[in-house]
Amino acid sequence: MTDDAIRPAAAADVPAVKAVTDAAYHHYIERIGVVPQPMEADHAANVAAGRVFVMDEPGTGRVIGLVVLEAYEDHLFLDSIAVHPDAHGKGVGRRLLEFVDAHARALRLPEVRLYTNAMMWENQKIYPKFGYEVVERRVDGPYDRIHYRKRLI
Repeated sequence: MTDDAIRPAAAADVPAVKAVTDAAYHHYIERIGVVPQPMEADHAANVAAGRVFVMDEPGTGRVIGLVVLEAYEDHLFLDSIAVHPDAHGKGVGRRLLEFVDAHARALRLPEVRLYTNAMMWENQKIYPKFGYEVVERRVDGPYDRIHYRKRLI
């Protein structure tokens, strides 16, 4: 099952993808001491590669959330999830995570993997509620990350 409000991003969506990503992650810069990687991503390349799926606000068509996904042989990697702060508390994140699960199942992949910065405490409360389990904590350069997985089968 997929969500009709979530669609593959088009080239015309690149500015909105950047704006939503920046709005969602900007407040973490001070906390973690570096710019979060999703803010530095090549959004145009990700969109062109078919890795970005956006959620439009009903009635306006304005992008309010997105996921960046990469399929591997044995899992779907959730590279980034971003919800515009104006849309917080409206179920956008939940719907995006449900879409990720459905997309992985459609690709016949057995699990979803992701990581979050250890200083993004909010995420450490959210992901377990959606069935993700901690796999490991690892430092990658300036990033202290907690890696998660969600088994789908």
